[in-house]
Amino acid sequence: MKKTLLLIFTLFTFFLANAQETYPVNGSFDIRSGQFAFTNANIVVSANQMIKGGTLIIKDHKIENVGNGISIPKGYVIIDLNGKYIYPSLIDAFSSYGLPDAPRQSFNFRGGQPVFTSTKEGAYAWNEAIRPEMQVNTIFNIDAKKAEELKKNGFGTVNSIIKDGIARGTSSAVTLGTESANEVMLNPSTAANYSFNKGTAKTDYPQSLMGAIALLRQTYLDASWYKNQNKEYNISLDEFNKQQSLPQIFEVSNWEDVLRADKVGDEFGKQYIFKSGGDEYQRIAAMKGTGGKFIIPLNFPKA
Repeated sequence: MKKTLLLIFTLFTFFLANAQETYPVNGSFDIRSGQFAFTNANIVVSANQMIKGGTLIIKDHKIENVGNGISIPKGYVIIDLNGKYIYPSLIDAFSSYGLPDAPRQSFNFRGGQPVFTSTKEGAYAWNEAIRPEMQVNTIFNIDAKKAEELKKNGFGTVNSIIKDGIARGTSSAVTLGTESANEVMLNPSTAANYSFNKGTAKTDYPQSLMGAIALLRQTYLDASWYKNQNKEYNISLDEFNKQQSLPQIFEVSNWEDVLRADKVGDEFGKQYIFKSGGDEYQRIAAMKGTGGKFIIPLNFPKA
């Protein structure tokens, strides 16, 4: 049976190497860099490459070198792995790790006055389902218990997304370290995120898939108009425009919605990355025809 050792490659690779601290330190300030050399290891570099009997050099949480026959600088702690395996960690590209639970979706059931415009105070979009101003990096908190569960399953990094609304704002890439949120944040703005689900918006509209598509299309048109005028300020449209240079992730529930979202993207010159519902295999040719990449759910059978 192979002896295995899971080292979080992604964590090492992307952590900032700078030892500068911006938070006050309680006690003596330790500025020693972590300098380690893992030797005699079978290192899986990628799906197509494995280095047998290799050495991995790490300094300040960052991989400095990897390979066979490389020299180890003085002052490094040498750890002989005796043939154990070093694997890259997994990345969850569609996670809600570190985010507060979304409030339950409210329903009017015609018992109260209809809500036509946003109840949110401020210069925001008229419909609460359009919320591109939401940013994961402003509400993220480390969840040590959840991080440990994910690490036990081989994950080292996640892309945390606010799964609420039609225009959902920006997601963030974070490691599963237990340091402060400042230190685990790899990329505060990885992508702009969308869906056809209005989520917890208190505005009654939209109440159908057709309405959700119409609202998203109207938002693209409004945002295009907004950037060429100076009569009003709209936080939501301003943020929406700023996010168009980011990767665009669209969550859908089935292959039909992939095609619907792709049609919207084609209309406005956007190529979405689709977070699919798992049935895309039923229309492989059509899915390929979108030209998009897919984040596909994995459901493992019970042992």
